Amino acid sequence: MTGLPYVLLSCAMSVDGYIDDASPERLRLSSPADFDRVDGVRASCDAILVGAGTIRGDDPKLLIKSQARRDRRAQRGLPPDLTKVTITLGGDLDPEARFFTTGDSPKLVYAPPRTVPALAERLGDRAEVVDAGDPPSLTAMLADLGARGVRRLMVEGGGEVHTRFLTAGLADELQLVVAPFFLGDPSAPRFVGPGVFPQSPGRPMRLAESTRIGDLVLLRYLIGGSRG
Repeated sequence: MTGLPYVLLSCAMSVDGYIDDASPERLRLSSPADFDRVDGVRASCDAILVGAGTIRGDDPKLLIKSQARRDRRAQRGLPPDLTKVTITLGGDLDPEARFFTTGDSPKLVYAPPRTVPALAERLGDRAEVVDAGDPPSLTAMLADLGARGVRRLMVEGGGEVHTRFLTAGLADELQLVVAPFFLGDPSAPRFVGPGVFPQSPGRPMRLAESTRIGDLVLLRYLIGGSRG
């Protein structure tokens, strides 16, 4: 993956691997202490990515919340917030979503060529829409981000996006927080879906850290020949 950004996947899940329940309301799996940890990880990155489904379902802002962290980034000559990135197949994105309306950093939408013209017109100056092939290629997207100066990309989901990065062998690091309960609902979304995962022996996962955060546990894995 030489020349591509370092890709860090971040996710919180139940003990049995679910990232949400099936109700309309978002299930909060993390604690305030873990949310602050995630904010610190965001501050160490250049760009943050979520899938189009996450934008539609959760309407996230994807901003760095700590003013002290924002100030430290400014002192290093970095923008206070991360470049926001999403990838879409059908282009069903609302220009009023908080992904587009909050923060001053660039917003990038990677889409297939047939979707680009109409989506670019709908989003206007709120985002740049980039042709990433049909279907959109993660490798092409990462190459474009690298050319824009993105060296460290944080991927916050959802499950379909995490699955794509892992099955494509394009993840360098996984930060997985496990919450101390079971959901057991087969209709609820899981951390990853079906797929062929190219790990051992070609891309083994090495446990680099395990940290207790109250009743949560953070498991940090480095994947394959991680660039650290």
